[in-house]
Amino acid sequence: MTLVKTFSRLFPRRQLISPARSSFPTRMNSSSSSSSSAATAQAQTNYKIVEKVTDFEKVQSQRPDFDHSNTPIQVTKSPNPDWQYGSGLGKHAPATPKTHTEIDPYAADRPMVNNYRLLVSGIAPRPVGFLSTVSGDGATKNLSPFSYFQVIDHDPPMFIVGFSSRPGREKDTYRNLKETGECVINSVSENMIEAVNASSIDAPYGVSEWEVSGLHEAATTTVTPSRVEESVFSIEGKVVDIKEFTDHVKPGMSLAGVVLIKATRFWVQEDAVNADLSHIDLDKLRPVGQLGGMSYGRVTSTFEVPRRRWDDEHPKSEVLSKLEGSKPRSSQ
Repeated sequence: MTLVKTFSRLFPRRQLISPARSSFPTRMNSSSSSSSSAATAQAQTNYKIVEKVTDFEKVQSQRPDFDHSNTPIQVTKSPNPDWQYGSGLGKHAPATPKTHTEIDPYAADRPMVNNYRLLVSGIAPRPVGFLSTVSGDGATKNLSPFSYFQVIDHDPPMFIVGFSSRPGREKDTYRNLKETGECVINSVSENMIEAVNASSIDAPYGVSEWEVSGLHEAATTTVTPSRVEESVFSIEGKVVDIKEFTDHVKPGMSLAGVVLIKATRFWVQEDAVNADLSHIDLDKLRPVGQLGGMSYGRVTSTFEVPRRRWDDEHPKSEVLSKLEGSKPRSSQ
């Protein structure tokens, strides 16, 4: 892995980074161009991440209708409210211990797509990173959802977005982030999912996903890209770092990379936030989580598990009291 660029807040807008460096040469002779095209075509043939789905309308027609009643999200007890320190799964433990299979993600006979399917089904649910960006010349606006996305800190508010290697050119959003260093991250609610999914279509460069989705632009303060008016929560952000994984590049494929983004403004729907602007109502947000394959999940119930403090808990627990006396405790 190599650090590509470090962005500074001191640099003026649009001078944060030089124009995007393409994964392929911008000038090629006919033979190298032909070779590159052939490599891209072969990579496209081998690429199984986005597969064609047949008869989905027929399958969906046989399923129950989505419940649009907006029934309040239920809060239940935690799964095991009588849990005690040191008891593991307690009464929920399986009668026979489960066995596990070891997997080498880099094994020569393991298709890359198997890692993808394993990860997206095993690391779930995942939030949808719904990013709006603008091209370096300001001519094209882009809107796209991302599966590899997460908030990673609150002071300062920081986010990370992963861009997978794919056949041909890099994603427009990735190019825009490298050229401008700006974006807006928008929340995704249940009622938005079809429009959000439509924005992931492999549109030609220069086509705006805003028009594809039918979602509406709203003004921003610290960045050029618009936020999504329909999103309950939006974050204006500027790029801090980008890393590209040059050690994993394959013929015909773009470079994989990760982008670190620092928030510069928050926008929240007025009827969804409390008086001191510190909490968003889950019944208003109605977030969608990504699961494996084409599956998404909605929140229908929640439970609470408070984080405990050692000093409060160890006097009440025989297990913790023994641990307290057995070895020095490192501070966290």
